[in-house]
Amino acid sequence: MSNQHTYVAIMAGGIGSRFWPSSRTHRPKQFLDILGTGETLIQSTFNRFKQLVSADRIFIVTNGMYKDLVKEQLPELTDNQIICEPSRNNTAPCVALTALKIHALDERANLIIAPSDHLILKEGVFIDKLKTAVDFAEKNDALLTLGIQPSRPDTGYGYINYDISSAGEIKQVKRFTEKPPLETAQAFLESGDYVWNAGIFIWSTKSILAAFQQHATSIYDILAQDLTVFNTPAEQNFIDTAYPKTPSISVDYAIMEQADNIYTLPADIGWSDLGTWGSLYAESTKDSQGNVINAPISQLEDVRDSYIRTNGEKLVVINGLQDYIIIDESDVLLIYPKNKEQEIKSVNTQISKLFGDKFL
Repeated sequence: MSNQHTYVAIMAGGIGSRFWPSSRTHRPKQFLDILGTGETLIQSTFNRFKQLVSADRIFIVTNGMYKDLVKEQLPELTDNQIICEPSRNNTAPCVALTALKIHALDERANLIIAPSDHLILKEGVFIDKLKTAVDFAEKNDALLTLGIQPSRPDTGYGYINYDISSAGEIKQVKRFTEKPPLETAQAFLESGDYVWNAGIFIWSTKSILAAFQQHATSIYDILAQDLTVFNTPAEQNFIDTAYPKTPSISVDYAIMEQADNIYTLPADIGWSDLGTWGSLYAESTKDSQGNVINAPISQLEDVRDSYIRTNGEKLVVINGLQDYIIIDESDVLLIYPKNKEQEIKSVNTQISKLFGDKFL
């Protein structure tokens, strides 16, 4: 791969509402040390990519309200490496904006776009896979995604059906299916030619911008109306004006489900999207009772298979609880059945109606 033309963009604009009440609007989960490693998720992601490219080739795409948080946690970055969105318009406008900016820097650029808040346990394998993917994207008009070998019929992920008979590591994609029902997911798992879509994309800026011109013209036309502004002092003002006019749509729907030059590289990288408290529980070290306890002082009896997280020096005493999530923040206490964790996002909506934004 041509390292001098390889760039990384880390998407870090989400609110992480399924991790409420720890993840809040003013400090979402990517800025938290949610794994207890001493690094926030965005710091872990940034340091992981520094194994592939130098820090000056890593860009962060975030909401404007998080610019100071990004600078605080990643002081190596210059202001030009922090792309600030004025509105949340999903991933397609985010990808188009980033590709236009990087392409203005380097017309031969290869671009890796990845979320800021995923867990990847096999970092060496991950970096090797990315090198293979970049090399392919550099030589071909191809839009690549890393495919994760599914371990269960999860209905919360997108599935990629690929041509299992094609030679080599990189496979032509037949179709995408976003969040299928359980029976369909089970059938996908059994067929052996499906992988999860991890949302980690690899392409040349030339290829992805051509795809936007063809399949998402409205986004391209809005963001490409003045290519001279990118990487200049006029850039942010242009973004603030133009970006909110783009349609809110994911890159999966806008591009990946439309284009015919889609490929996947199946990868066993120890991946989790850490999308919910339950997925964090699944990836965490447990005690003999199956509990994950992030609490300084606790006295537990007959507590099993639960996730417990508290702040400060509060003594936590619990008896007779199984399969629960307990999160204690200074102003919110959440006690919720683990098997209903997908409801936590909708709980946010109810809280907002009752109390406004005070607890969000």
